[in-house]
Amino acid sequence: MISNHAVGFDNIDVNAATARKIPIGNTPDVLTDATADFAFALIMAVARRIPEAERYVHDGKWKTWGPMLLLGVDLKGATLGLIGFGRIGKAMARRAVGFDMRVIYYDPNEKKPDPALKATRVDFETLLEEADFISLHTPLTPDTRHLIDSEALSKMKSNAVLVNTSRGSVVDLDALHEALKERHIFGAGLDVTEPEPLPMNSPLLTLDNMIIVPHIASASKSSRDMMAWMAAQNLIAGLKGERLPNCVNPQVYK
Repeated sequence: MISNHAVGFDNIDVNAATARKIPIGNTPDVLTDATADFAFALIMAVARRIPEAERYVHDGKWKTWGPMLLLGVDLKGATLGLIGFGRIGKAMARRAVGFDMRVIYYDPNEKKPDPALKATRVDFETLLEEADFISLHTPLTPDTRHLIDSEALSKMKSNAVLVNTSRGSVVDLDALHEALKERHIFGAGLDVTEPEPLPMNSPLLTLDNMIIVPHIASASKSSRDMMAWMAAQNLIAGLKGERLPNCVNPQVYK
């Protein structure tokens, strides 16, 4: 059996494992809040240019206060666009309420809208055109690979902020670099890249309107402890010949 220390399983050939009757375990649910918290942290850090401001101080550039110094963009009253509206997307929508944000989302796989959430379902084009902040929470599939490409970026607002805590390949990084360099969008924050780790000669690392962190959205101690526990439970069950508590391909048991 295979026990994956993560929710996503695009690093595993599921079809090949299933054909060999090999169950695959993952760790769903436990990192929802940690990831949503981190995605919002990236949104705020990019919007208010926090890493850039810290570098400004460390580089000795801070000489006096200025009314136009390091101006950012506001969250209050802005539109948050969520691509993917599963557990983490819904957690993002709940957090947006505290910032008085309008929430829209695109999720072609949604079966039934949740009326308890103040969020409006829209098509992909509408989300790109209307959102001030776009946060990606979609799994990596053939349909979502490079979903955010040069065409998608060209439809975003010039003050838009893009954040990705899903999978690096959802974004075409060459297209993103061009959009950021030419200031077609305001900024971006990436927890995931293509490839990982990002090579040190990547042109993205030369941009001041770009934040890149090393795939740590779920890296709170409680979340990672629970992920480890769930991965171990899957492993132990598999070694005992029992059904995995969290199985990606339950058809192997038929």
